[in-house]
Amino acid sequence: MLARTSCWMALTALAAAALMTPAAAQKQYDPGASDTEIRIGNIMPYSGPASSYGVIGKTEAAFFAMINAEGGINGRKVNFISYDDAYSPPKAIEQARKLVESDEVLLIFQPLGTPSNSAIMKYMNAKRVPQLFVASGATKFGDPRNFPWTMGFQPNYQSEGRIYAKYILEHFPDSKIAVFWQNDDAGKDQVKGLRDGLGDKVGMIIADKSYEVSDPSIDSQIVALHDSGADIFFSWAAPKGSAQAIRKVGELGWKPKFFLANTATSVASVLKPAGLNNAKDIISTAYFKDPTDPRWNDDPGVNKWRAFMDKYYPDGDKSNANNAYAYVESQAMVQVLKQCGDNLTRENVMKQAANLKDFTSDMLLPGITINTSPDDYFPIEQMQLMRFNGETWELFGDVITGEVGHQIGN
Repeated sequence: MLARTSCWMALTALAAAALMTPAAAQKQYDPGASDTEIRIGNIMPYSGPASSYGVIGKTEAAFFAMINAEGGINGRKVNFISYDDAYSPPKAIEQARKLVESDEVLLIFQPLGTPSNSAIMKYMNAKRVPQLFVASGATKFGDPRNFPWTMGFQPNYQSEGRIYAKYILEHFPDSKIAVFWQNDDAGKDQVKGLRDGLGDKVGMIIADKSYEVSDPSIDSQIVALHDSGADIFFSWAAPKGSAQAIRKVGELGWKPKFFLANTATSVASVLKPAGLNNAKDIISTAYFKDPTDPRWNDDPGVNKWRAFMDKYYPDGDKSNANNAYAYVESQAMVQVLKQCGDNLTRENVMKQAANLKDFTSDMLLPGITINTSPDDYFPIEQMQLMRFNGETWELFGDVITGEVGHQIGN
């Protein structure tokens, strides 16, 4: 009798296991995902004062078109839905609501700009929808404790400021610094990084002037900074403001040691409009390959990017670094979705985004990798200094790891 009972229990357990196996292997979906599709939302300033960044959204659309032509991600085609917010926070909120509540996207990928992302961050976290790989280096987008559904991507602005400070202290310790900065969280982060990096030498900063991204002219600020007597000039501004600053410095005949924000280094959209002669010897930072740098002429990764541009975005300007930046971000997004497998829930998207290990891209500089964890929402924390020679950017020095880490939210 005991043997029969044991046999019956074993058979019952096997039957239960058989019934559970299909359920355990069942695909899991949230809104925006199915057997055939992954809907990804995006918010980009295709118009307005930061419209030069709009090419990023166009490159991303082209990248996902390539992915679809190659069979999609785990057999699913990407439906990339991108809206214009004109770099306006109220418009960004409107577009985020449309993407989440009407289009029912799985996530919002690479929404651009510190003001716009600041405006939608609480909404995205309340809705528990990933706001993933934010196109801003503001440190607030790396705060998993308070905003677990929001993750940045590029090196944070405070790290960039500290890298410049280290270089200045080593090479120009007796200089006087003037700072031109964008009056928002991005600009404040950058200035904080510089000030923190200078430490007890912060008195080297003798003047600073801010501007609004919507300002038609920034001439008065640049003239005031010139008149301060500084011999180092920092420009932390969006592409349009940076181009204006470079041109005005040139018109004044001012020859300071010029440092330019990493986000405004595009030869096509910043330096050419400013005048390449005015941009000569400017120093900035990089973490991905500059397509205009001859050193990458035979690089397999850059050649792959060029082939992508020729086929899927033939109207795109290969000298515009924003098109390379968008490619790096898009490759990382595809990696996250590949890691998700058939568990395409919003929770798993964030889990996989926080589990990138030494991931690299065709367009990242050698030695720079993408790493995240549940406590580290800063995917890239390394940069290299570069100098503009009048035609292209030239890298110099070693890859430097930023010192601003994972204290956010602690």
